[in-house]
Amino acid sequence: MKIDVLALFPEIVAPALKTGILKRVQDTAKLTVNLHNLRDWATDKHKSVDDYPYGGGAGMILKPEPIFAAVATLNPRETAHIIYLTPQGIPLTQGLAESLSLETHLILLCGRYKGVDERVRDKLVTTEISIGDYVLSGGEIAALVLIDAVGRVLPGALGDYESAHVDSFSQDLLDHPHYTRPAEFAGMHVPEVLLSGHHENIEKWRYAEALKRTAKHRPDLLQKLELSEEDIAILKAAGLVEPTK
Repeated sequence: MKIDVLALFPEIVAPALKTGILKRVQDTAKLTVNLHNLRDWATDKHKSVDDYPYGGGAGMILKPEPIFAAVATLNPRETAHIIYLTPQGIPLTQGLAESLSLETHLILLCGRYKGVDERVRDKLVTTEISIGDYVLSGGEIAALVLIDAVGRVLPGALGDYESAHVDSFSQDLLDHPHYTRPAEFAGMHVPEVLLSGHHENIEKWRYAEALKRTAKHRPDLLQKLELSEEDIAILKAAGLVEPTK
């Protein structure tokens, strides 16, 4: 996969690409990330990439010319996804990240100020993605979140590739509790089932705990699922209410 990032402040993204999982997956050549400064395509002596909005109002708008020129330079194929990071986009989910990980070329456009000229969205952008219902200073941080979410599910990113697919949200549930040594700490004990070596019982316990944790912290996720009678019994036994749809 190749990811090109178009931004005013690409240096925000650069340090994270040199560490941890993102560095590892790039070292395996499964992922290449190129950072580009939009000012490189500005044509005036001041390297201007923004201007006042037509119709008045506060804030500045990113001009279309540098963005169109930048995308043309990258020469994307028709299969490339040009993603605009904006609070108005569809929510970034684990499922979306895994779907994007199957693509070969992503171009991430990082907004700034009041956003981009609408003609960029009409003509160039194929997908608009939001990482949450809040506003950031710019799309660089959002782009980094997307790169990390996509990059970590690529083969070679994690020491144990399967671990990427049992994280929270990968199975439509939050992750179950985890424990490690020592078995007893400050009067707190690891659940006996995890010490039993009985793999079937361990998996049942993990599923039940994931189900209860999801019901407690993110009941909205359960509304999307078809719960079995056993699932409902688990929730009722824990004093949790079955979510209404």
